[in-house]
Amino acid sequence: MAAKKGLGKGLGAIFGEEVIKEQKEKIAREDGKGKELMVKLSLIQPNKEQPRKTFDEEKLQELAGSIKRYGVLQPLLVKKNGSFYEIIAGERRWRASQLAGLKEVPVVLKEYSRQEAMEISLIENVQRADLNPIEEAKAYQQLIREFDLTQEEIAERVAKNRATITNTMRLLKLDEQIQEMLIQGVISSGHARALLSLDGKALQLKAAKEIIEKGLSVRETEKLVKRIAKEAAGEGKKENKKDDALMLIYQNLEDRMKSIMGTKVSIHNKDKNKGRIEIEYYSEAELERIVEMIESIH
Repeated sequence: MAAKKGLGKGLGAIFGEEVIKEQKEKIAREDGKGKELMVKLSLIQPNKEQPRKTFDEEKLQELAGSIKRYGVLQPLLVKKNGSFYEIIAGERRWRASQLAGLKEVPVVLKEYSRQEAMEISLIENVQRADLNPIEEAKAYQQLIREFDLTQEEIAERVAKNRATITNTMRLLKLDEQIQEMLIQGVISSGHARALLSLDGKALQLKAAKEIIEKGLSVRETEKLVKRIAKEAAGEGKKENKKDDALMLIYQNLEDRMKSIMGTKVSIHNKDKNKGRIEIEYYSEAELERIVEMIESIH
């Protein structure tokens, strides 16, 4: 089962078993912190800044089954928070342990700053591919906004290249409805990245709905996006042509009125049925002349 395979991983899979062993031995000498302890589940609380917000119930049940049989093989990483222990890494194991009916679980206690806690939680989730793309993008965004990390620094921490970080964060530019589709797994990251090529959230949403209705692949989506973009560009050209034609009409009317009034006339149209006409004059005598000319019209 996939859940069993995941049990053997954890921070050791990220940083290397020897590094984790050395770190544990070091912090075990620091006033008791770093030792592996057994702690009651009721005293453990999740980290509110954990980047992962959604948990697959079916996979949690699978992990709970494995925990019932083998126990929690990888201790949770926690820090002290008042009279409670706050999870830094291992919330999925904590949730599954509750489902399995455990009363206590093994933990490793260490003190971390808020930034360190968030980075470790992000690293564990990203390396295990536990985050959906939007959760991952928001976690990167938070590290940049709150801790002034650069994309290069984040890339180094999660062992990815900077372009991957950039492309993931671009997903936050999508309409919120499309982001929710991505969170729910209705569309993939490949679909979402293709939608970013469209200007305007309305066009993106239109394409997303067609992807779902027709069950399009990423390659088919790329073709759809090109077609919609082309159609939108064509409509834009038609509108421009209409605007140009109207401008010529109003310019002709202005010229005709100018020749009649003997002064500058401007037509300001709000739409095809409404607008205003401005007639300029440069002296009191000229104003009198224009008024007399208008009064003579019957």
